[in-house]
Amino acid sequence: MKQFKGRPVVAGKCTANALVSHGGFNTLASFQNALQFGDKQAKCGDQNNADIYGKPMVGTALCLPQTIGSTTGGMVLYCAKVMERNPACMLFSEHIDSLAAAGAVLGAVWTDNPMPVIDCLSDEFLNYVKDGMKITIAEDGTVTVE
Repeated sequence: MKQFKGRPVVAGKCTANALVSHGGFNTLASFQNALQFGDKQAKCGDQNNADIYGKPMVGTALCLPQTIGSTTGGMVLYCAKVMERNPACMLFSEHIDSLAAAGAVLGAVWTDNPMPVIDCLSDEFLNYVKDGMKITIAEDGTVTVE
């Protein structure tokens, strides 16, 4: 078990199994099937992300360095949240970008159940965590990996 301290962008408590992407996360490509074609498991549709392509994202602790891609990224995250096709939480090893932060904050403000988002967890975090590991998040941004 190891703990990491990050910055809460959207504070909250959460426990979920890790889903790890070591490459940039293209929000639009990843959630496109879930939002347009009714995939309730939100299997990652980004063929360029070999780490998580085809894997369900709903209810996971999505661990990633940063988001990349379209300027629609924030709205895609918000829509995934509204449609209940979102990860349980998002954990960024680097600083969150403004688009992903906007989507996370909109989801927290306009829905009843915020999706915790923590950034600045470090490269050490992303190198340590593996798919399926149990992740627990505290309100203060402490992330415990078991």
